[in-house]
Order: sequence, then C-alpha cells, then structure tokens
Amino acid sequence: MVFGLALSNLPLLLILVGAGLIIAEALAPGAHFFVAGVSLFFAGVVGVGVSAVFGGGIVVLLAMTVTVLVSAAATLYGYHQLDIYGGNSEGKTSDSSSLRGETGRVTEAVTPTDGEVKLDSGGFNPYYQARSIDGELEEGTEVMVVDPGGGNVVTVESVSNLRDDIDRELEREAAGQSEQASE
Repeated sequence: MVFGLALSNLPLLLILVGAGLIIAEALAPGAHFFVAGVSLFFAGVVGVGVSAVFGGGIVVLLAMTVTVLVSAAATLYGYHQLDIYGGNSEGKTSDSSSLRGETGRVTEAVTPTDGEVKLDSGGFNPYYQARSIDGELEEGTEVMVVDPGGGNVVTVESVSNLRDDIDRELEREAAGQSEQASE
C-alpha cells in the first residue's frame, strides 16, 4: 500500500524536484543542476502521461527510467554544443601558473598590499585580488600578471612600464647589431 502510494506520487515529485533544480541553476549558474533538473522534470511529465494511459505500475518506472537516461544524454549533448559557459576551454585557466603574462584592467586601485584586477582571460570569475610590484596603479590602468602567486592573489605591473623595458631592450639589441655591422 505504501509502495503503491509512493509510486503514484513519484511522477509529481520528480516534476517538483526537476523544476527546483532548474530554478537552482538559474540562481547559481555553472551547469551544476541543469542536466539533472531537466531529466527529472521530463521523467515526471512522462510518468504522469504513462500512468494516465496505463494506470501505473512497473511500466511507469521503466518509462521514467528511460526518459531520465535519454533526456540527460540529450540535455548534456545540447549543453555542450551550445557552449553556454565556454565549455571549449577558451578563456579558462587550468592553474595559477597559466595566469602569467595575462593582461587586464585595475578595478580597484592596486598597491603593494591591496587591490583588485579583472583579467581579460581569467576564467569563469575573472576578478582577482592583486598586488603591485611598486607604487600604486590607478583604476582603469592596463596591467599584466608578472607573478600568479597562488589562489586568487596575483602580482601585476603596469603594461606601460613593461613596454618601456621592452623598448629599451629592443634599442640595445638594435644598437648592438649596428655596432657589429660597422666593424
């Protein structure tokens, strides 16, 4: 009797749980709940339809099981094809060392002890706590990560400072080549 009562209400429960997971995905995006939510929701809808036609029993369970498997596979495939969260790994980091050389902009003034930057290719959450090598970097300054550190704290330097160093090095190399050519 209890099993029959639970089985008759299972499709409705799956609809509610599936809808709840879909709503949870909307509140906390990241592809954590969407596939399971859609699968359970559709299984519940199919369960209601099958139980209306066949009156319940093992047929409902089999129909809902097949629906969960098929809809989960289809939803996962569609989710992957649509690339909603950048699933092709573009713009994502694999570890902190891959942040070295990344560029971005200062969102809160960066000092040797405090600040925040938004990296251009910083992954799902591109905001990082930042420290400057020397001096203060104003909001909006273009920066480059010179030391990824660990966690979400990076050491940055103004791109304009880096360009000056590169320009000086190029001038030294050009001067060295012209001296060799004149010898």
